[in-house]
Amino acid sequence: MSAQEERNALTPPPALYDHALHLLRESADGVPPRRGYSVPRKPATGEDLLSPEEAKNAIREALSPLPDDPATLHRRFERLGIHDGHRYLIQSTVAGLPLPAGQLDVARTLGRQLIRTGTDAPAVTAGLALLVRLGEPEDVPYLSVLGLFRQFTGPAVDALDILDRPSAAVVWLARYARCDELQPLVHALWTGNRQAVRPALIAFPTSPRFVSSAGARRIAEASQLPGLLDQHPSDMDLLARAGRLLVRMGCSRDDPADLLAYRDALSVYDSVVTRSGLLPPTLDNAAMLLSLALDLSSGTGVLLDWPPGRRATLLDSLGRLLAEPRWAVAGVGAGEADQRLQADWIRRTRRQPFMRPATPGRLRIEVVAGDPADREPVETRVLVDGLPVVPAVFGRGPAHSPEYLLDDGRLRAELEPREVQLAEAYCTEGCCGALYVTIRRDADQVVWENWRRPQTMPGSREPAPELPAYRFDASAYDAEIARAEADRSWSWPARTVARLIKAGLIEQPELLTRWDARRGWIGSGFDDPDTTVVTFRYVPGLASGRPERADSPLQFCWVVPDDGTPPEAQAAAALRRLAEEDPKSSARVCGGSRERAEELGFPWPDSA
Repeated sequence: MSAQEERNALTPPPALYDHALHLLRESADGVPPRRGYSVPRKPATGEDLLSPEEAKNAIREALSPLPDDPATLHRRFERLGIHDGHRYLIQSTVAGLPLPAGQLDVARTLGRQLIRTGTDAPAVTAGLALLVRLGEPEDVPYLSVLGLFRQFTGPAVDALDILDRPSAAVVWLARYARCDELQPLVHALWTGNRQAVRPALIAFPTSPRFVSSAGARRIAEASQLPGLLDQHPSDMDLLARAGRLLVRMGCSRDDPADLLAYRDALSVYDSVVTRSGLLPPTLDNAAMLLSLALDLSSGTGVLLDWPPGRRATLLDSLGRLLAEPRWAVAGVGAGEADQRLQADWIRRTRRQPFMRPATPGRLRIEVVAGDPADREPVETRVLVDGLPVVPAVFGRGPAHSPEYLLDDGRLRAELEPREVQLAEAYCTEGCCGALYVTIRRDADQVVWENWRRPQTMPGSREPAPELPAYRFDASAYDAEIARAEADRSWSWPARTVARLIKAGLIEQPELLTRWDARRGWIGSGFDDPDTTVVTFRYVPGLASGRPERADSPLQFCWVVPDDGTPPEAQAAAALRRLAEEDPKSSARVCGGSRERAEELGFPWPDSA
């Protein structure tokens, strides 16, 4: 070993907190880079690789008894083979560690020493996990700096959320706000330049492409939005931006739990709605206010801890405002395609959130089509005793579409019990689960029971409580399901055409099978809702009963534009065309494999 190597071996590595401060000083303007920093990684060796169960036991051993100083924990972790890859196991183990009242001060002191002097990821992770439970305001600066390390952002933000929500949000944004449009706001927040926060807040786009529900919540928290609204009561751009952030937080396609986690939601709702009469009656503002009304009527906003009568008061106020002539003409003469879609949506939906059910009952079904400019989904909102079930007990994605739950009669109650999937996680059931309920008829009642859902609620490690069985009067239940199935006021021409084409193909499957095809998904276009999209799977030989390689179908997509004629006429024309013409001649390949497409003589999408 050389003299330099000996000196390096004897020199202890710097504390990770000090390393982060050094990196910050080296950053332009002292602002961290997008995605934060990476902890210098010390890889595990072949001798200290542990199974998950062995690692859990080793972590418990290292923490029992709780050491008095960081050096002891360092040595225990090293001796027991705990390394960087065990961060999540360390977090969960410390979270469940019994801490008698007499040990709280000792544990808090150890946590502080670990985050300030710890030189490797396992030790600092243990310190962060202790301060998630025991942190105090004096720990905020240290947690904020360590949160800039990608490996520590989660536990640092968890601890900061308890101690200082704005600081937690600034760290979150510094780490996760990646688009260029948000960087001026991140810069103003990180440097504490409050004068620059308001102009930066109203400058960036708030579409889903730029701002997720989590991003909207963190922006509102970091900006201390209620204070800004109070300081600038006549700033209509700021007021409209506050409304848009609320809309994004409650987005069911993303994570509606963010709205429920936003502690200032009631205050911001109050400010936006009570001052909404001052807003100019633009198309964007009308869409924002209508979206808020839909949320207050049947969406996640219903679940906030409202004072008695306040939500109804705000909803009535929005209803009166949007009924005024100056708002009723918002969007008239809109030129751009997206604007026309949004204006049409407002005309269709304007009255929906303000209508009261004709026959009150325990169950209410509301089909809600969200703002098409934001590509919001069409969902079948199920309300029991006035509360929306899916965001209340699931919260990982929107309720299913009316085509799935209503058109196919899945919510009807039969003597034979039927399990129904009400919602699926936005990332698929295989990733984050789905919400199921069993529906059955019991004499003069309908019962919803045997719920199935993920074991924890979104954003929480606490086990989800058991859900009760709901009982409904059978006559009232049947009437509400029949009303919801028959109600098409939410739909638009292309969506209606899709429903009629699907119904026609269910009744006459031979229209496709004669062309060696099977029906796939049929609906309105996602990127262009004014088109109807018909998908089908092609398997040669299907019509003759001798399918070739049925396990390798090609999927085709046929786009039917809205030609302005009645939906019934458009659907009938499409079905006639299927009876007379092979749809593969006008459709394009949209799925399957390139090899199979080339084998059958069809261009693959990227070369079409």
